[in-house]
Amino acid sequence: MTDYLFDSGILIRHLRNYKGYPELTDRLAGEAIVFISVITRFEIVRGMRIYERESTFNLLESLDTIVLTNEIADIAGEIYYSSRARGVTFGEADAIIAATAMQHGLALVTTNAKHFSMHNLVVYEADDIGNISLRE
Repeated sequence: MTDYLFDSGILIRHLRNYKGYPELTDRLAGEAIVFISVITRFEIVRGMRIYERESTFNLLESLDTIVLTNEIADIAGEIYYSSRARGVTFGEADAIIAATAMQHGLALVTTNAKHFSMHNLVVYEADDIGNISLRE
């Protein structure tokens, strides 16, 4: 069984009731353990609308949050450094999220797989209606 790390886009679409997303998150949570990175938690809280406060914190509390450790920071730094050396722009938050998934052996579920194209990372991309497919 593969456990999952949800990216921010998945949670935003869940909270805003995009077609298929509440069902997707519920289905995956029923199949495996679902985690978020502390960075994802920050991104969600930072971007929530005032009327979403209660539902946002209810959702966040239902997921296990993985904190930033030295090992995750080191992996993220290596991802960022090696991407930049190849001329690829990679955001710090995405590097930390990818490193979190890699450090904990989790499959990343995202709405934007192109942000996470790297070796040693299993990525599932969700489409406009909440279906996911494995990206290789």
